Amino acid sequence: MTILSLKPLSNFGGLLASAFLRLFPTDSSSTSVYGDRYLRRLLWYLFAGTRGGPSRADIVKTIQNRPCNANQLAQTLRVDYKTIQHHIRVLEENGLIVPSEKGTYGAVLFLTPKMEEALPILDEIWSKIGKSKISKTPTGQGD
Repeated sequence: MTILSLKPLSNFGGLLASAFLRLFPTDSSSTSVYGDRYLRRLLWYLFAGTRGGPSRADIVKTIQNRPCNANQLAQTLRVDYKTIQHHIRVLEENGLIVPSEKGTYGAVLFLTPKMEEALPILDEIWSKIGKSKISKTPTGQGD
C-alpha cells in the first residue's frame, strides 16, 4: 500500500485532496484476466455496440487531451448539453470517467486510471471498425 502526503493539498479545504484520492486510489490492485476480458467487452459495447458510441469516444478523447466540464465538452464537440450529460452519466456509471466533485455544476471531468489503461483498447476498436461504420445506422442494405 502506498502512502501519500496530502498536506500541500489541504490548503484548498480538502476539496482537491478528496478529488485526488478518488481519482488516484492509493491501493495498487492488479487487474485479473477476467477483469481485462470484462473491460474489453464493456468498451466494445459502450463504444461500438450502441448509437452513442462515437459521441462517448469523442468525449473520452477530449477529456484525455484536456480535462473539462460538461458545458465545455458541449461547446467543443458541438453537441447539445443534455446529450453530453447523458453520455457523461453512462461513462461515469461504468467507471470510465470521474468528476472532480460529484453532483456539482461545473465539475471538471477526468479519465479514471481504468480508462487511461484501456485507451489502447479503444484505439483498437476504432481501427477494427472505423468511426464512420460505427456512426452509421443499419438499414438492412449491404455497405
